Amino acid sequence: MDKRFTVKDLFLFCLLGLVILVVLLAMKQYDRQWDTLKTLERQTAQQTGQLADLSRELNDLRRSIARGVRVNPEQSVPTTTQPADDLKDAFASQIQAMKNPDYAYGDWLVQNLGTKLSKLTPLLSSDVYATIIQARVIESLAYRDPETFEWRPLLATGWDVSQDGLRITFQLRKNVTFSDGQPFTADDVVWTFEWIMNEKVDAPRQRAYLKENIQTVEKNGDYEVTFVFAKPYFESFGIAAGFEPLPKHFYSRYTPEQFNQEVGLLLGTGPYRLKDPVSWRPGTTVDLVRNERYWGLKQPFDRLLYYEVENDAAELTMFRNGELDIFGAQPEQYLSMIQDKSITDKANFFEYSSITGGYSYVAWNQRKGDNPTIFADKRVRQAMTMLIDRQRMAQDIYRGYASVASGPFLPGNQQNAPDVSPWPYDPQLALKLLKEAGFEDRNGDGILESPTGEPFRFSLTYGNKNPISERIALFIKDSLARVGIQMIQEPTDWPIMLKKLDEKNFDAITLGWTGGIETDLYQMFHSSQTIQGGDNYMSYVNPELDKVIEAARSTVDESKRMPLWQQAHRILHEDQPYTFLLNRKSLIFIDKRIRNVQRTRSGLNFLSTSSMPNPWYVPLQLQKHTR
Repeated sequence: MDKRFTVKDLFLFCLLGLVILVVLLAMKQYDRQWDTLKTLERQTAQQTGQLADLSRELNDLRRSIARGVRVNPEQSVPTTTQPADDLKDAFASQIQAMKNPDYAYGDWLVQNLGTKLSKLTPLLSSDVYATIIQARVIESLAYRDPETFEWRPLLATGWDVSQDGLRITFQLRKNVTFSDGQPFTADDVVWTFEWIMNEKVDAPRQRAYLKENIQTVEKNGDYEVTFVFAKPYFESFGIAAGFEPLPKHFYSRYTPEQFNQEVGLLLGTGPYRLKDPVSWRPGTTVDLVRNERYWGLKQPFDRLLYYEVENDAAELTMFRNGELDIFGAQPEQYLSMIQDKSITDKANFFEYSSITGGYSYVAWNQRKGDNPTIFADKRVRQAMTMLIDRQRMAQDIYRGYASVASGPFLPGNQQNAPDVSPWPYDPQLALKLLKEAGFEDRNGDGILESPTGEPFRFSLTYGNKNPISERIALFIKDSLARVGIQMIQEPTDWPIMLKKLDEKNFDAITLGWTGGIETDLYQMFHSSQTIQGGDNYMSYVNPELDKVIEAARSTVDESKRMPLWQQAHRILHEDQPYTFLLNRKSLIFIDKRIRNVQRTRSGLNFLSTSSMPNPWYVPLQLQKHTR
């Protein structure tokens, strides 16, 4: 049958096309309405969030005004407020600074470490430079006030100590998060302890110290933990309060073997953070930015920047040019700089000794591998000390800003034995002792030889690129050469020095220890710490000293403990595992725009190696850095 396309068909076809067009237009309009609706939702959510933030800020402002807090007139809404009551103890020094009329937030604090960092990963790093960085990122349960030495709460809000001192329970602060937003709980504290105790984790120093004292760390709830000690120990509270929890969710991603290979894993609850907690590598400037999720008072500086310039002259140039805010001067530099008006116009300077100040030393390695060294004989060590004119060293190298050390405790510290005086400079008595030990010039060539004819020769390892270390090494070398001892200088990069210490691969090494309110000698001088990676890296063993240290550590009564420490001082003075060189003064310049820098019994009111709030700040009109 023949089918034709009629007018009726055309009409129906047009009607169908019209229907399809209407449907398409409706769908397009619906899509537009949907997009508009989503946009409105996003804007509403954003505005709601902004309103909530503004509401919180207005409420904070209202509370601040009611409490008499000063508000920066150049800021319409303050960036922080008078803290709630539960923050007053933790942030007491900062709260006091906030009362100053010119207190403000912003600017950077720029410093130089003076060495190349090898690791930032906690537990794996073992030097003070990494500690400075970590103390801004990882917090402890409590910290010591630098003036009063009282313990102030930080991640803990309170604590209870059992009558026998063997159980210390901490109530943890709620609503604390790590910088990645994950909550901090008791699980993190317990996990950190167990992680340190894992023999596969490369943390022998921390493990040995904790294992000696703590039996276990128990979780009593999400926000309460108890440290259980194996025996009475005078520093039990300090160990527990200074414990620094790591985020379980972050570090547990790694096996111990993987963890041991990582150099830049750093994440914590602290006021600052790395931009990327996994990507730092040696040779990279350390740049800490504000942790916007920080649970406590907003800290004054936006950023903390740490350079690794090793050349002393270059560091001084950077400070002169305003590239650094803090400069630790060597004595000759200090004397020159305080006469330089271009420096004193822009920087305040501080010279001070501290009750927690440390000492420099030369450690004599008594054993390499399975064999004793020439320093295994204490008469040799005593002689080495008497061949170094430390009083002249204090005057010539430190220009009088140092005094001769007699041992590991500073004069005035209760641990210091008042009847112990430094060994004198006495080359004749030293030669007599060396002869008794078998060393004398047997062939008239001016060199001391052993009974088998081997010349008395050794290497002194010290940090390179430091003019003071170089001068000390030359001073010791010249002193020993006068009596026929050959000393080879071995300047070494810091990471390699640490490796040498861990492996005990050195003859003698010069370093320094910082001090404490009360110093526990166990870590440095107890025979158990001669293990690889331990801090008794000179392999010094004295059973009598071990007993005295153990007795002192287990004596809670201070009046009975101090005589024991003084006895330990006498033993170390006799044995000279170190030649205790000098107690040095700190000589510091700080840019004048940084305010509220004050002297305390600990030195200054901000301790860079301690997890504590920063009371320093820069007034708004003096700030020179932005984010």
